[in-house]
Amino acid sequence: MSRVRAALALAGVHAGYGRTEVLRGVSLTVPPGKIVGLLGANGVGKTTLLRVAAALVRPAAGEVSLGTADVTRLGAHQRARSGVCLIPEGRGIFRSLSVRDNLRMFLRSGAEADLGTAVDAFPVLGRRMHQRAGTLSGGEQQMLAVAKAFLCRPAVVLADELSLGLAPKVIEEIYAALRLLNDQGVGLLVVEQYVQRIVELADSLAVLSKGQVAWSGPAGELDEQALLDSYLGTRADSAG
Repeated sequence: MSRVRAALALAGVHAGYGRTEVLRGVSLTVPPGKIVGLLGANGVGKTTLLRVAAALVRPAAGEVSLGTADVTRLGAHQRARSGVCLIPEGRGIFRSLSVRDNLRMFLRSGAEADLGTAVDAFPVLGRRMHQRAGTLSGGEQQMLAVAKAFLCRPAVVLADELSLGLAPKVIEEIYAALRLLNDQGVGLLVVEQYVQRIVELADSLAVLSKGQVAWSGPAGELDEQALLDSYLGTRADSAG
């Protein structure tokens, strides 16, 4: 499958909701074909950062770029067509539609033969094609949400808490699919609650604290103090 290789970058982004500023000068890059893990306590801005990247929240200041293109002013639909795929917390599937119809909505070419790429990643979906998505188990619904990334040919996938509430075996299947996407040249920005899992998956990590990047670097060099400060809500000693 041909994919566009492009880096996603946020530079000096300030964003929030109404008068509440959530992100305060955040800069972060997802290099082409790399996995970046995003860590931090609840409420520090992780989901907001993904929503800015997907154009669901417009930044008050700063820029968002994809490759060499400034996409800050593009809307969500245009951002998606440019190669950004968001898998939101809560799955974001159409519960009243069948599994097949859910998947068909994300076919870039409209060719149903491409559905095979999603079924290859999650064989259980092939046995559920005519079943309403809302009747799937929680794990199967999450697989369906991730499966769209195999159909829309993204350059970058934004994944928000995919393991939340799932059994360990299902999490392993989800993570195997993320690795498969990455092997195909897709960059990933992954928000994850389980530190050890994301350390094992990611090439690099960024720790958010109070709406700012408290630390960033290779996954194997995670600054435990910056991570602890983030989860305790105290000020981190280092910035990146």
